[in-house]
Amino acid sequence: MWLYLNGMINSMTGFGKATMQLPNKKITVEVKSLNSKNLDLNVRLPQAFREKELELRNVIAKDLERGKVDFSIFSEVTAEETSSKINAPIVLSYIEQMKNIIPDADATELMKMAVRMPDSLKVERQEIDENEWEAIQTAITEALQYINEFRRQEGAKLEIEFRNRIENIRNFMNQAIALDPERIAIVKERLRNNLVELQANVDENRFEQEIIYYLEKLDITEEKVRLTNHLDYFIETIEGSEANGRKLGFISQEMGREINTMGSKSNHSEMQKLVVQMKDELEKIKEQVLNVL
Repeated sequence: MWLYLNGMINSMTGFGKATMQLPNKKITVEVKSLNSKNLDLNVRLPQAFREKELELRNVIAKDLERGKVDFSIFSEVTAEETSSKINAPIVLSYIEQMKNIIPDADATELMKMAVRMPDSLKVERQEIDENEWEAIQTAITEALQYINEFRRQEGAKLEIEFRNRIENIRNFMNQAIALDPERIAIVKERLRNNLVELQANVDENRFEQEIIYYLEKLDITEEKVRLTNHLDYFIETIEGSEANGRKLGFISQEMGREINTMGSKSNHSEMQKLVVQMKDELEKIKEQVLNVL
């Protein structure tokens, strides 16, 4: 019985652990994940469970989707019986051989040496018990539930940070737009001063036409509209049921394009400072988007 959990905005960082006591062993399941472009899954299992690896990989891939995932099952024998047995004929043979070399050697020391020699222990192949495996599945499901809950909690923290930084970008953008009349006046004055320095006689109507043409090249209205749309879409995406890091990364790139264009058109020191602040907030968003599932 497997349980699949889906969230809204989840982090790829997480950790889950579950333990289960069986009649003759203690089972510990651990799963941890970090960010990765795709699913990079490493599975470590006791030899007895190796035949279940493919089934496990499919379950983990469906449940965790993406990330660098380390999944481990540890089995600790708690019963008196063990699957390792002393291979008595081999050990006795080693002792006899060593006696032939050192006839008066201490028997205890010979035994210590013999049990460390190759093939002195034989491990009986353990067949997986299906009832036992069914019980272990419960621990696996529990560990996956814990890591998904961890991922959701981390995702909630990321969402708060995203909202704050998106709002910061929006505020810096609005401050930049508020400087637009002052910026246009400075550009006009600069052009007029340049003409005075050149001692050029210019028709006033022609000058105004040229100013309008030049200012159209520097107009940032379209960038403001598109950036506003991207900011809104980013928030809509993290609120939606299909939020994912790849989509948020794409939106972040589009925001960066508009911010860069605003910077190249600014021609105003205070506006340029605001653009730099927007870029700084966006870089922090991009860094954290890498952690989003």
